[in-house]
Amino acid sequence: MKGLFATSLSALLAGHAVAESMTVLKELKLKDWAAESAAGAYDFDRYEALQAVTPCTNGRAGEYQCSNVDLVSFLRHQDMGSSTRTGNDVWGWTSSTGREFGAVGQTDGTAFVEILSDGSLVYLGRLPTQTTNSSWRDIKVIGNYAYIGAESSNHGLQIFDLTKLLTVNPASPRVFSITSDLTAHFRGFGNSHNIVAHEETNMIYAVGTGSAAGCRGGLFMVDVSNPARPTSPGCLSAGGYVHDAQCVTYSGPDTRYTGREICFNYNEDSLDITDVTSKSSPVTISSTSYNGVSYTHQGWLADPQMRFLLLDDELDEQRRRGPAANQRTTTYIVDISNLSRPVFTGTYQSPAIAIDHNQYVVDGISYQANYGSGLRMVNVTSLSTDSTGRGINEVGYFDCYPEDDSVGGRAAFTGTWSVYPYFNSGYILLNSIERGLFSLRYTG
Repeated sequence: MKGLFATSLSALLAGHAVAESMTVLKELKLKDWAAESAAGAYDFDRYEALQAVTPCTNGRAGEYQCSNVDLVSFLRHQDMGSSTRTGNDVWGWTSSTGREFGAVGQTDGTAFVEILSDGSLVYLGRLPTQTTNSSWRDIKVIGNYAYIGAESSNHGLQIFDLTKLLTVNPASPRVFSITSDLTAHFRGFGNSHNIVAHEETNMIYAVGTGSAAGCRGGLFMVDVSNPARPTSPGCLSAGGYVHDAQCVTYSGPDTRYTGREICFNYNEDSLDITDVTSKSSPVTISSTSYNGVSYTHQGWLADPQMRFLLLDDELDEQRRRGPAANQRTTTYIVDISNLSRPVFTGTYQSPAIAIDHNQYVVDGISYQANYGSGLRMVNVTSLSTDSTGRGINEVGYFDCYPEDDSVGGRAAFTGTWSVYPYFNSGYILLNSIERGLFSLRYTG
């Protein structure tokens, strides 16, 4: 427990008393993934290559359940040079001329693809892991550079110039060097769980770093104004381990913080809101738990006005706690109009049984990557008039894990890892743990 700020007694008793640690979460995931491996989920040629665009027709795109989302292209992890054939994070980059590229996390490195104008995926090459393989690799982009961290010991932060991709011949994909092809390799921390990017301030925040970094797993700050010479101006350790975060230049209703750099931190058992404008003396504004808390994982601002936030808990469905006792994917709604006193106002529940993982909001649609139920596109614009979540509705989905369809879904750590929905073309990247990278198109 953090003990820094008062929350309601009910939240404390129902929340902090049952929240798990990252150690427990890792063990649960590794157990699921070991079972998948034993069943052949990562075997060579386990999955068929996609031959053509597969429209979503009558609820199906080939073997995949869907609604209003077409399958445009697919590359298996083996097609992207991975020897482990196991995926994790995904992010994107758009060049100055409008070409679109994906950076695809895998346990043994990062693969790079181009998304062509018709949505098809072309493999260009890969950057191997800096040290050892890891099930956790995270990638973010600022400007023309990818920033890559991993749970691998001594991995640090790989800084890779994405313009190198512009001249690659797809007929001869490149394996980039972890020495000569890096713009820089920042060694201020070793392992990290996630990488958070704030483009406006040229700041990278590594979270979940190991004890050697001296930040208690909190916001480890890296100034990348000069990508070739990254420096660390500070650290926020007061709240302990941060699993993920979103950092913004604040323009919401709490005018005390207008223009300040605010981070919304997902701290295992609470939502912590912090002011990191001063890197040498960051301030925690509030720390708030909630009924059903099991592992506070990730979330995103729901509206441009910065009044509401959506929060994922990664263990409440599996543990059958609080609103997620029925195991349907549960998204928590938080009114953050007053940054000092966030209020949990309601929930949205998916029609599907699955664990939530990562979500990002674009133009009122939350693109949710929910493990076994795949991409779920959820319209959240009703929050402006009803903060309970009753007006939220699903507008499309693509389920890339058909293995649990016959039982109606499972609360397990299999299927989807993450989604990238920010391309101007409208194509959506979805990265699967077992299968590979999907290029999707919303048709609703």
